[in-house]
Amino acid sequence: MSIEKIVEQALQDGYLTPAMEAEVGRICDTASELSIEEYMALDRLMGALLTGEVVAVPRKQFINVMEELVLTEAIARVAEIESNSDTTLDLGDIAAYALNRLPPLYATTEEGASFQRNNAKVELSALIADQVKEAISRSLNQPDFYPERRSLSKGATGESVLGQVTDLLQDYAHKFSPETQGASQ
Repeated sequence: MSIEKIVEQALQDGYLTPAMEAEVGRICDTASELSIEEYMALDRLMGALLTGEVVAVPRKQFINVMEELVLTEAIARVAEIESNSDTTLDLGDIAAYALNRLPPLYATTEEGASFQRNNAKVELSALIADQVKEAISRSLNQPDFYPERRSLSKGATGESVLGQVTDLLQDYAHKFSPETQGASQ
């Protein structure tokens, strides 16, 4: 999106979102020189921001305290498992799995976050621990999918992707015949 379109959108909406701000920054950083139209659009945006016609939306106005609580629990459990075995776990996968099964706890102030944190420690700590434990269990029991996989690419012998697919079909689809498939079309 161009600077002019971003400014037009901001003026229309009355808001400059973090994504819009980042895009303007990216354009300004990568352009060797801005056009007169781009400078004029930026000037209009600055004027609108100064008069309050356009409001810049802060980057983050809230937090989900549950993310902090789940990550704390997951880090402790994963560290325990990894220190006692050769297993490596994906902390992100574990946290996401547990978070998808727990209620969000949003707060907009530090006082609200503190309240949510304390309340969750009393009322939800067992549920959080159970969900993290379930996430770890699923991660540990997840099979290594198709370790014999080969990528389809032009082989050293010049074999085409179509030839590789035909070979795979012949290996796994016993009644497949390239001659009968071509004849029916």
